[in-house]
Amino acid sequence: MNIAAFRLWVGRSGGSARGRRGSTAISAAVVAVLLTACSSKPPVPDWQMNAHASAQKAVDAYLAGNTRVERLEWDRARAEVSHTGRPDLLARLELMRCAALVASLVPGPCDRFDALRPDAADSERAYADYLAGRLDPSQAPLLPEPQRKVAGSDDATALAAVQDPLSRLVAAGVLFQTGRADPAVMAVATETASAQGWRRPLMAWLVLQRQRAQAAGDSEAAAALQRRISIVEQGAPIR
Repeated sequence: MNIAAFRLWVGRSGGSARGRRGSTAISAAVVAVLLTACSSKPPVPDWQMNAHASAQKAVDAYLAGNTRVERLEWDRARAEVSHTGRPDLLARLELMRCAALVASLVPGPCDRFDALRPDAADSERAYADYLAGRLDPSQAPLLPEPQRKVAGSDDATALAAVQDPLSRLVAAGVLFQTGRADPAVMAVATETASAQGWRRPLMAWLVLQRQRAQAAGDSEAAAALQRRISIVEQGAPIR
């Protein structure tokens, strides 16, 4: 896969607003990677269009906290990609899903990608290792540009400079996994999720901040965070 196309995964924002912006960035990645046709080429096959649409819906649903729809749409996207018989394309799809999990502080291996790892490109293997918090420094040049800038730093300023919201949350999730998420990083991640209206990652980061405040004996901060959590909980349950 072309490295420039790979960088679109979590490195470029779309033009829509609020909760759609970060998922549009992932959508752009699918367009770049799976929808390779242009006006001078033959029509785009149906499987590519269908995979693109389902992957975007899956990410939207996950960030909104709707696991049922998310699982359904990922299954549809996988089914479309499976028509090609290409494990490398399926591996890319699985990395997209795992990136959204990391952004929401959901730990664990990226099992579906790992099963396809032998057929994945070096850049994809590096990105998978990055998401898992075990990136070898020599692999850093293979990362998407926004993640590469944050990978070598635990500076919240560098994190805040990442333009795409979902890219920023993914980077913050990796910093947390590697023990480098200080209060400033947590604040950037929380406000990023809040600004986009992404209930699942927002709840995860708010709860983390509340726990840290409680551990530090800062009852005032913990109470303020609990009030924000209660507001998020007023919506439909995250499931």
